[in-house]
Amino acid sequence: MTSTALPAAVVVDGAYELAEGGRWVDGRYVYVDILSGRLFELRDDTEPAAPRELARLDVPLGAVAPVADQPGAWIAAAGTGIALLTPDGALEWLDRPEDRTPAPSRMNDGVADPAGRFWAGSMAYAGTRGAGSLYRTDPDGTVVRVLDGLTIANGPAFTPDGTTMYLADTADGTVLRCRVDPVSGDLSGVPETFAQLHDEEGSPDGMAVDEEGCLWVALWGAGAVRGYHPDGRLLHTLTVPAPHPTSVCLHPDDHRLYVTTARYGVKNPTAASGAVLSVPVPVRGTAACSWRRLRPATAA
Repeated sequence: MTSTALPAAVVVDGAYELAEGGRWVDGRYVYVDILSGRLFELRDDTEPAAPRELARLDVPLGAVAPVADQPGAWIAAAGTGIALLTPDGALEWLDRPEDRTPAPSRMNDGVADPAGRFWAGSMAYAGTRGAGSLYRTDPDGTVVRVLDGLTIANGPAFTPDGTTMYLADTADGTVLRCRVDPVSGDLSGVPETFAQLHDEEGSPDGMAVDEEGCLWVALWGAGAVRGYHPDGRLLHTLTVPAPHPTSVCLHPDDHRLYVTTARYGVKNPTAASGAVLSVPVPVRGTAACSWRRLRPATAA
């Protein structure tokens, strides 16, 4: 294992309450500030770094993925469900399943898989145990509850072939590994525990898989990011200057790891809390996948 305190540069000191969901999309870094419902982009060629606000919603925004062949459109885990976010900032709801749960809840992190489906988790505002779920949105817009009984569903992250999904339950300190049928999107068998963290190690939050298939995990409460081999071995521990890292994103063309962090729950925050950080790493990542929306057939 390599443990290091490589210098983490503050790329954006945004004073975000809960920055999350960092993804690399079309030559830019995209991320959200969950509780304020805002979506940002950061261009790789902008010096100094100047984030641009792409959307501002009146509900929390957990994560987005681009919609294939629709520039400027996103599928979003927002409020109590899944919606399409149009280029003009309007929401078109596909479903709001968390409206039908007993505990007041919201959507959390989400990502598109290589087959073009969108996966997103949920959580109760009060952190009620077992109140969170994982949902899959198929190309036809159908939203399916895939797993329930979670508490704070985070990630998910997919291997490049789409057959393996990693999913964190932050409150339980658990990273699950799920086998996915790339054709149907169904889970094969029971999810297995890939990593179990103890309280002093922090809680697994946002995750990403690098080009070599290794898993990178932001550790809320520990000021650290870990890198794991697919066989479960701990390869790297990176220290970051903020107690609550929330998501990780590996640059696909450079050896850089982007890390979002939170001010939420920090008594004496510095410029590194509620920020976007950059840390040098020995590997690269892959660009975010898109949700591949099926268009209705037109009448002859």
